[in-house]
Amino acid sequence: MDLTKTLLLGAIAAVTIVIGIPLGRLRTPAPRLKHFLNAVAVGILLFLVWDVLSHAWEPIDTALGNVHTHTGGLAPVFGYGGLFVGGLGAGLLSLVGYDRYLDRARHGSSRLASWSPAKRLALLIAAGIGLHNFAEGLAIGQAAASNEVALATLLVVGFGLHNATEGFGIVAPLAADADAEPPSWRFLFGMALIGGGPTFVGTAVGHGFTSEAVSVLFLTLAAGSIVYVVCQLLGVAARARRTSLLSWGILIGMVAGFATDAVVTVAGA
Repeated sequence: MDLTKTLLLGAIAAVTIVIGIPLGRLRTPAPRLKHFLNAVAVGILLFLVWDVLSHAWEPIDTALGNVHTHTGGLAPVFGYGGLFVGGLGAGLLSLVGYDRYLDRARHGSSRLASWSPAKRLALLIAAGIGLHNFAEGLAIGQAAASNEVALATLLVVGFGLHNATEGFGIVAPLAADADAEPPSWRFLFGMALIGGGPTFVGTAVGHGFTSEAVSVLFLTLAAGSIVYVVCQLLGVAARARRTSLLSWGILIGMVAGFATDAVVTVAGA
């Protein structure tokens, strides 16, 4: 498949993230709905952590299997393992440092520091999802470059469904912040670009360049950043003390994630 058609597939998979974006302007005084939206976002992100780490672990698992069957050495194990741990640590700890920096700069001239906590959290979620979607784009590009048209098409459908739920995950903190002014459409679509745009970029890169190491690195960076965001959202939920609502929301979010992943599994990816 040529590059133009491949990029079109990447664009289709990327643009579906805007489906959930309008929910960021939802305003409601109902505390139960606010906490439920937060819980559903946690469920979606928990699924993404599992999905990302399971894919990132595959090369390590394969290398360990080769060691067991005496068909490979330990070098790939330590190589991919180092990328796994390094990416996970960088994704998690870099956001810790970034959040601390914004706290110190809150009274300064930094525009980001003046944002509400909900906006800052939406940005962190979008960044983590963007790293994840770059790796998904790599898979689409590689399948198209190998002329596996059916596989590439099914990946687009599956990843497109994923992105639709991820768009909601990005804006859930904004919808839950009922006391704040509704975010502008410019801000919302900016978050969609940060979260979904890397799918398109990854597709272009994957069409001409294949690297399992790069995929592992981006997947673990995404996992680390999403873990940090999940901790923040769980902190919000803990203060609400609505355990039943939290549990139902997490369940629905995780089921939505696994349901969309089923389409990708059908493709054999």
